[in-house]
Amino acid sequence: MQALVFDGELVLKHDYPKPNRVDEVLVRVLRAGICNTDVEIVKGYMGYHGVLGHEFVGVVQDGEMRGARVVGEINAYDETCPTCLRGDVTHCPNRTTLGIVNRDGALAEYLALPARNLHRVPDSVTDAQAVFTEPLAAACEITDRIHIRPTDHVCVIGDGKLGLLCAQVLRLTGCDLLVVGRHADKLAILQRQSIRVTTDASSIHRQFDFVVDCTGHASGFELARRLTRPRGTLVLKSTFHGGQETAFAPFVIDEISIIGSRCGPFEPALRLLDKKLVDVDAMMSEEFPIEQSVEAFQHAIAPGVIKVQVVM
Repeated sequence: MQALVFDGELVLKHDYPKPNRVDEVLVRVLRAGICNTDVEIVKGYMGYHGVLGHEFVGVVQDGEMRGARVVGEINAYDETCPTCLRGDVTHCPNRTTLGIVNRDGALAEYLALPARNLHRVPDSVTDAQAVFTEPLAAACEITDRIHIRPTDHVCVIGDGKLGLLCAQVLRLTGCDLLVVGRHADKLAILQRQSIRVTTDASSIHRQFDFVVDCTGHASGFELARRLTRPRGTLVLKSTFHGGQETAFAPFVIDEISIIGSRCGPFEPALRLLDKKLVDVDAMMSEEFPIEQSVEAFQHAIAPGVIKVQVVM
């Protein structure tokens, strides 16, 4: 099969072996997305080598769900360890993660996942929209981790795909929301939904109950700290390759809580897509056939691009 493989460099393989995992379901991939995590992997994040990609929609090829159009949760867990038994399956110490940890990903003609990881896509959701399920689920995880009220002042930092999705999910809580970004064209997507935006946060200090950092950069973390009020909460939504120096004294002095937030629930994300409560169509930048997947990856890291999809 054709697959976009990273092994120190990006290569489109034409004879990559089709996945053959015991007790798992084979999925024919229809579309896959390229996201910032894939970009960071190429820079060295997680030390991963193999087929890239974890955002996808596809059709089940075997088993009880044969013929179903599905999306899939990316963490495959063992169900038997103490972590899984207490319900924290996405933190299973023995997990593999699609296109990230010890499991070939979705930028290929086929992938394999356990049946329990798969979710049927509503008929009202297009293939291109369905690819956004995984990052939208990650955005939904914020409101699973913390309770946000209409009276809360909330700031999202970052106007990439994840920042735009987090902002749209948080808007549904009725909170007083501001999004800080660098790109007026991206922020315009939110302005059309009456979400307040700004490209200049220099005059804003320590006034938000919750600040969500979606930048994937050290500078975003520092800005998030500055905007969080004493006894406020800073939510970290993105990862990046490399280290950073951070002074932790301000977190102690201001008693700021830091919450990491990663993968989220797929069913709520699919409901939001089904009911058209979030706009993902405006976030589509371009699509490429798999034969041009290396070029697609290069396009995905270009300035101003939000989401590139690869069509199989």
